[in-house]
Amino acid sequence: MNSPIGHKIWAIPEGYIPSQSTGPDPEFTSHETACILNAGDNEANIEITIYFTDKDPVGPYKLKVPARRTLHLRFNNLKDPQEIPRDTDYASVIRSDVPIVVQHTRLDSRQAENALLTTIAYSVNE
Repeated sequence: MNSPIGHKIWAIPEGYIPSQSTGPDPEFTSHETACILNAGDNEANIEITIYFTDKDPVGPYKLKVPARRTLHLRFNNLKDPQEIPRDTDYASVIRSDVPIVVQHTRLDSRQAENALLTTIAYSVNE
């Protein structure tokens, strides 16, 4: 039996999906990713809310991460309730019904010299 690790609420205050990419798809498509680890024994039911500078939040985007699994979720692939606009600043809050760990990664391939950024998301102690 695995003890869950992490927290139930995470924030990624920085988000931006470039509309342009250089290189083959899908490997070098510019993207934002939330790497979600569910190390516990129960499935994680997750809701993501997206916040913008100049309009109301959008969400929740709902997904599941099975027990003892990881999910590398590209924000580019979120469609319901709506696609996240490209070339737009945004932030996200990720809520789970069980503890999870979230890492944020961006691949910016607008130039042939790609840029990769990764950092742990901000966890909220409930």
